[in-house]
Amino acid sequence: MFKEKKYKLNQEQFIAIYKQMLLIRRFEEKCGQFYGMGLIGGFCHLYIGQEAVIAGISVAKSDDDSTITSYRDHGHIIASGINPKLVMAELTGRATGCSKGKGGSMHMFNAEGKFYGGHGIVGAQVPIGTGLAFAEKYNKKNNVCFTFMGDGAVNQGQVYEAFNMAALWKLPAIYVIENNEYSMGTSVSRSTAMTDLYRKGESFGIPGARVDGMDVEAVYDTAMQAIEFVKSGKGPVIIEAKTYRYRGHSMSDPAKYRTKDEVEQKKEKDPIIVVRNHILENKFASEDQLKTIEKDIKSQIKEVEEFATKSPLPDESELYTDIFK
Repeated sequence: MFKEKKYKLNQEQFIAIYKQMLLIRRFEEKCGQFYGMGLIGGFCHLYIGQEAVIAGISVAKSDDDSTITSYRDHGHIIASGINPKLVMAELTGRATGCSKGKGGSMHMFNAEGKFYGGHGIVGAQVPIGTGLAFAEKYNKKNNVCFTFMGDGAVNQGQVYEAFNMAALWKLPAIYVIENNEYSMGTSVSRSTAMTDLYRKGESFGIPGARVDGMDVEAVYDTAMQAIEFVKSGKGPVIIEAKTYRYRGHSMSDPAKYRTKDEVEQKKEKDPIIVVRNHILENKFASEDQLKTIEKDIKSQIKEVEEFATKSPLPDESELYTDIFK
């Protein structure tokens, strides 16, 4: 599916993507530092290495399209347009956080940006995302729901129940499998009998496409074609983005199941470096202009750090708010 490329990114889009990907990378690096300092508690799953997936899709999607993902969600919520200060405040458990400091790393939301989480249970976001797609169709909106999941989620039963319903009702759902090759510490080849994950919906008649998730333009093109297909009323699509995370599954994972050679080899395709080189080679921006962008993002991360560490902790009364009995 989508064997021929139809869409290319222009100069303005490449520069915007570079800014977004670099912001997410520097944000995640600061998260790693904060976690080591004890400023972030609980679980923390970094998105370092996978930035091209959300960046390519965020350029393709419209502001009215909805998004939902798993617990590796920092990049996704930043891409939804929220102020990164509110995300870091959430990570550090502050009252100014996007979930009032009560959701933490795995449960954050930006309803204004139509980002509906951040979900800690593996695969749990898939039926919710399918419900969001159903709501778009029920309300006769010409919108799409992008439901992201990891390669480990594709073996969960609720995922296939959701696929069946989406296909049955021809819902405007695009399922994005971010295949970073390891579900926690187990490789896809050791955990999944059929490793062509884009074909997981074939028994329901859901077409799929595999794309290089380290190539932001390839992701953008595939997403654009998937949106065209879904909005024509043909039903859901599965996109398998072959990507790679450079850190462990979570901050508590030393990732000893991977060799140094494997990680270093993957870093040769670092999506941020690839985009930066493309911008320079095509003279979209000069070296000095990119250095200015990098300096600005460094300053922005400094502001994020100061906001999060200086914001107040939630009042004790917040223990009893937003609880449904």
